[in-house]
Amino acid sequence: MITMHIAIGCDHRGLELKKKVMRILHERGHSCKDFGCYTEEAVDYPDIAEPVCNSIISGESDRGILICSTGAGMSIAANKVKGIRAVLCFDSFLALRARQHNDANVLCLASSVNPDSVNEIVVNFLDGIFEGERHQRRVDKIKAIEARNQPNC
Repeated sequence: MITMHIAIGCDHRGLELKKKVMRILHERGHSCKDFGCYTEEAVDYPDIAEPVCNSIISGESDRGILICSTGAGMSIAANKVKGIRAVLCFDSFLALRARQHNDANVLCLASSVNPDSVNEIVVNFLDGIFEGERHQRRVDKIKAIEARNQPNC
């Protein structure tokens, strides 16, 4: 197992699950940087998603994990950052395939995900290895779409 530095963040609805995920990360020897939130006071999920994603893009973090009520908002916000491939996962199979086939670099979770599944979802996401080859061609096409849709400055 390769140890990684994980950027993690949540909104107020994901706080308890974030604590559980951080325990999983530490138990597996990974380090993490917590980008918030830290209380149950309401926050806006895009304000958490962006710095987590920027940490990955800058190379400070290897991967990211984002948690909100449904996981959908975090996923949408994260995928607005160039170079991020965020995936909302409800089971371990999807988490593994997202790594193997899509080279996903951000795992998004719903705060309501089955608590008994969280460990396996996180482990599969972190341990999954991108298979490259035909999948690389597809990831390259995603990157090309992203490049075509960036505003000209």
